Order: sequence, then structure tokens, then C-alpha cells
Amino acid sequence: MDKQVSSRATNAKALRINLDEKKYGTIVEIGAGQEVARQFFLAGAAAGTIAKTMSAYDMKFSDAIYGVQEDRRYVSRARVKAMMEQEYDLVLERIADVRPRSSRFFAYAATVAAKSFKGNNECHAWCGIRIQMYPGAEPSDIIVHVRMFDDNAEAQQQALGVLGVNLIYAAYYYFEDPRKIIDSLTDNMKPNRIEIDSVEFHGPYFEEIDNRAKNIHLIRSWKTRAIMFRPDGSVAVPAEMLYKKNVITIRGSFRPVTKLNEDMIEQGKKAFFAQKGVDESNTVAIAEISLNDAYGNDANFPEADLIERVQLLNKLGYNVMVSDYTRYFSLRAYFRQYTKMHIGIVVGMINVKQIFDENFYRGVEGGILEGFGKLFPDNTKLFVYPERAADGKPTNFTEVKVPEHLRFLYRHLLENGFVAGIECSDPELFNIYSREVLKQIPTASKDWQQLVPEKVVEEIVNRKLFGYRG
Repeated sequence: MDKQVSSRATNAKALRINLDEKKYGTIVEIGAGQEVARQFFLAGAAAGTIAKTMSAYDMKFSDAIYGVQEDRRYVSRARVKAMMEQEYDLVLERIADVRPRSSRFFAYAATVAAKSFKGNNECHAWCGIRIQMYPGAEPSDIIVHVRMFDDNAEAQQQALGVLGVNLIYAAYYYFEDPRKIIDSLTDNMKPNRIEIDSVEFHGPYFEEIDNRAKNIHLIRSWKTRAIMFRPDGSVAVPAEMLYKKNVITIRGSFRPVTKLNEDMIEQGKKAFFAQKGVDESNTVAIAEISLNDAYGNDANFPEADLIERVQLLNKLGYNVMVSDYTRYFSLRAYFRQYTKMHIGIVVGMINVKQIFDENFYRGVEGGILEGFGKLFPDNTKLFVYPERAADGKPTNFTEVKVPEHLRFLYRHLLENGFVAGIECSDPELFNIYSREVLKQIPTASKDWQQLVPEKVVEEIVNRKLFGYRG
């Protein structure tokens, strides 16, 4: 029954477009049948919408039509972009003069790696649409990256067919509200069939859009659990960034990033690189910001606030990840989807105490033992930054006070190398607290400028971040 309802709803979207003679274009799909085009044909009256459908499976044919991209990959952003550009230009060249002047043309493209016969490949797709938002306009683009979780190619194709109809429909009817476009992409689809871990809006109609904010909305729209940003601020596809890489990560509020945060990251990297086979060239360092509070609830940070923090970390040259993960073992599991190499998590001693708080594992069937089993199964290590005790003396990872009945569990982690200590480069850094820095930024005081990296000071002052008035 659910499948019938889903099919009818998708059919209704396709039919509405088919019955509008002002919407006309091309659908090209490589790698998973022609499911999007099929949806429009099944709906009826497709001759009113579709100028051409095509599927160039042979690599030589595909290269001859769309060229050879620099990365030489067929399921890639570069390939789908080339497909959109080529097909859109052909639509205008061949039929723009014979269609009604009120027409709004489009080209939908998808390049897909569906489940193979052997069944051990990464199942993903790049899908995009180039579209006129009004007659005669320069085109705008929407591009998404999709991971597919159905266990057979037929189901994956069907899911992509629904997604494609949703994308074309949203581009025409929701273009004034990018959030609604994102929210609608999984309409008429059961949960957990696909993940959308990247979305891009480009072109004259989307000039004011901050793609970073829209990607964060993917998390809150339950399209993905995490979004990654490269140091230049561009959105990264996790599978591409993390493939065959060691990962060192640190979680923080970074509101704003301080010299203490920077020292934790750099000292953590130094310790991480001391491991055999781990160095700068094969490692990705990531600063992670969780949308959640310590209890797993959305802390409701505004997207603008999150973007400011991402911006400052990028300014220091760091990759940034925004996620809705609360527990560290979930963070480790996320990275493990993409790499089998070493994972290092930099934490403060207060974080270790949290990890040993049994209330932290409410809802986990096996409680704290299950949590530790999931955190340390393979090549994963915690790197613990020291802190200053009440008497003013520094204390290190061997002195963490855990509940009495868990002390032998902590000793087990220490003796088996699952937990290691890192150094603090300057004891004065213990005096820095992000929340105090944040309070000072909007005031006339300039004391805070001594507590954050120089590049961060410049960015806050120049862009008037965090309420800075100058």
C-alpha cells in the first residue's frame, strides 16, 4: 500500500510538469537505467515535457559526448556538470526558437554507480538540474550527491527515479525557497533509503545563497548526519575526503576558536603522527562541531552562527565537520564508513569524564560497555589534553578521576594503548575560556585579541563576527 501511495504521489508531480507546456527539457542518466525519464513517461503526456532522453553507458561514447574530465572519473561532480551544460546548450540551440517564448528550459543529469553484480562497490550518484527560473533567464544549477542504501540495483534505481522527479519539481515550483527544495528531495520515499550529503546552488537566481548554510540544513532536514567543509569553505563529499586516509579529529564549540583550541589540535596531530605509518601526507585533520548538546538535543544554533565558526576554523587551514552526533563512538562509526585506517580523537580531560559517565549511555542497550566496545574496536585512540587542577598544577590523562567502580576499565584502556596523553605547549593557555572570549568581543575591551590566533582576530574584526562593533 505504501509503495502505491508513493508511486501515485511521484506520478502526480511528474504529470503536473508534463501538462505545463512552458516546461521543457532533456533527461540524461548514466549508470542506473532511465528511471527519472520513465517516471515522466508513466505519468502520461511526457511529449509536452521531454525533448530527449539518453543513457550513454559505454565510456567511449560518454567521453565523446561530454569530454574527459580532469579526474577521469565517470561518477563525479565534474561529469554531471559537463552533462548538464552540454544538454542544456543543445536544448537551447535546437528548439528554443520553435517553442513558446514563455518556455523555461531545463536539463536534468545523473551519473550513477548502483550496486554491482559483485555487490561490494560504493553505491552513489551525482544528480543535477540546469534550469531557467523565468523565460529567457541565464540558467541556474542545483547539484546533489547521493548515497544509496537499498540492497539491490533495482531498488536503488527506483529511489533515484523518485529523487529525480522531486528535484525537477522542486526546481520549478520551490525555487524561491531553497530549504523547501532540500526538504522535498525525499518526498514519497521511505527513510534510510538514500543519504544526501552535499547540495549546491549556483547561478544568477541563487547568488545570495550561502551553500554552507544550506548544507547544514541537510542535517536538520534528516538528509544526512554530517557535512564537511574544506579549508577554502567549499563543501566536501566525505567519501572523497576520507578515502584511504587516517583521520584526526577534535570536537569543540569553537565559539570562537582560541589559542587553546589551536594548541589542542596541533599537539594532537603531533602525537598522532608519531604512530607507525601515519604522517601529514596520508592524514585528514578535522575540527568537528556538533549541533547537539550533551544530552543529544539540538542546541538550536542559528546557521549564521555555525557558519561564523566554520569560517574561522577554515581561516586557520582546518577542515571542518558539522554533525548531529553526540557520542564519540557514533563519530568513530561515521569515519569508519569511509576509511579503515587510523582514527584519533583529541579530547580534554573533561570529555574523558563525560565518556565515563554512565548517564551518557542512556538508550544504549549494553550501556557503557557497549559504548566502549564501539569506540575502540580497531585502530582508534583517544588523545587527551591536560588541564590545570584547583591547586594550579597541571594534571594529565593518567590522573583522570573516574567513578570508583570503573577505575579498572580506565586502567585497561591505558595499559592497552587506547588512551594516550598529549602536551600543552604553554601553561598560560589554561587561562583561556571560549565563553569568556565571546563575552568580551562585543565590548570595548581588546584583551580577547591576545587569546585567539591572529588570523582569527583579523576575521572577527573585518567581518564584525560575534557582535564585534569595533
